[in-house]
Amino acid sequence: MFITLDGIDGSGKTTQASLLSESLVNLGLDVVHTRDPGSTIAGDVIRNLLLNSDTPLHRRSEAMLFMAARSELVEEVIIPSLRARKVVVSDRFLLANIAYQGCQNPQDQNFLKSTDLWLSGIWASAGLIPDLTLLLDLPAEIAIDRLTQPKDRFERRGKQYLEQVRLAFLDELPRSAKKTYVLDASLPSDEVHRTIASIVIPALGLT
Repeated sequence: MFITLDGIDGSGKTTQASLLSESLVNLGLDVVHTRDPGSTIAGDVIRNLLLNSDTPLHRRSEAMLFMAARSELVEEVIIPSLRARKVVVSDRFLLANIAYQGCQNPQDQNFLKSTDLWLSGIWASAGLIPDLTLLLDLPAEIAIDRLTQPKDRFERRGKQYLEQVRLAFLDELPRSAKKTYVLDASLPSDEVHRTIASIVIPALGLT
């Protein structure tokens, strides 16, 4: 099974992906935990360029770089893992690409249509669609207050941008996976984890 967790920066998705992976391993499952972008040599290089550098990039270039990193992740890690009947838990996937690069106002010269992003993104991901996507929903004003590390390229765009991304996540979520869920990320971390486990464990046929 291919499971993805997503949400705006500060929503807790990275923590929850780690907690879920650990719980599934404790249940005796063979779990591969990935992050998008990243988890391959090329993906980590692209991740550093996208998140940690000040290199100017057009929104279209951002989208294509994310897709390139994801293509490597799919081919090198996710597809081989699924073929080996492992459970893949990914911290972000294509949905994030759609939300972060496609949330701008149509009057913005950098605006990218979500339909174009979906078509390009699915092609770049070899047609792979998650079995289950869990969206951790949190207002941007709360999420920003949670950020403790130096802000990356997207976090520096501010609260208004992140709130646009949040709304794009909610709007585009139904197209992102075979099954999707929205979780209240404002709740305590252990409560969010229990909710996630209550969804994922039955989906895996476990009790």
